[in-house]
Amino acid sequence: MAPSPIIQATLQSSLLAALSNILAQAITAYRNNEAVTIDWVPVFQYVLFAVVSTPPNFLWQDFLESTFPAHPNPNPKPSDSKKSPSSPSQPPPLSLTNTILKFLLDQTIGAALNTLLFSTFTHSLRQAMVHAPRITNLPSAAKYWSSAGAVDFNRVDFGRVWDASKAEFWGLMFAAAKLWPAVSLVNFTLVKSVQGRNLVGALAGVAWGVYISLAMGN
Repeated sequence: MAPSPIIQATLQSSLLAALSNILAQAITAYRNNEAVTIDWVPVFQYVLFAVVSTPPNFLWQDFLESTFPAHPNPNPKPSDSKKSPSSPSQPPPLSLTNTILKFLLDQTIGAALNTLLFSTFTHSLRQAMVHAPRITNLPSAAKYWSSAGAVDFNRVDFGRVWDASKAEFWGLMFAAAKLWPAVSLVNFTLVKSVQGRNLVGALAGVAWGVYISLAMGN
């Protein structure tokens, strides 16, 4: 039995999130003229964020498409009933109104919620793993992640997390505006399925993840 579309999308996004952080660490090592060694702790953090954020984003895109379909079926005209059932029918044209509405909602409400989710989750997880060592061996990292106390949300000061998230909100929003509106426009005009749009977004997210990882010091 094939996994559900949401599970498939989450797996894709998780793998690409890991790739983006690995690339960011490789770029940092190259810039510093150092040997490339991957710290698997931030890789895990980015994968975990993908696991948490992909399902609600998938449902959000599904909601937008079901509410404002790209190719809505037109109301049948009286003359249509006279046509032969075997007559080939033209696919409905792209709805410019629905496309604009989806784009605006995605780049305002969707972008704001995603930015806050990223900031609050990232700062919370970093505080919860404040004592995490640098681990360059993947099996050792897996053992560490599964150990008791590796992630302890009792350490998190949610007031500080919220203050940090508010402080960086507009900076992240303006940075995101250089990439995500173009991705959204491509998705809503050229990509028909929600699954396909999620994949395009995840691929664009590799570049975004590299940028964010470098900006936040991995």
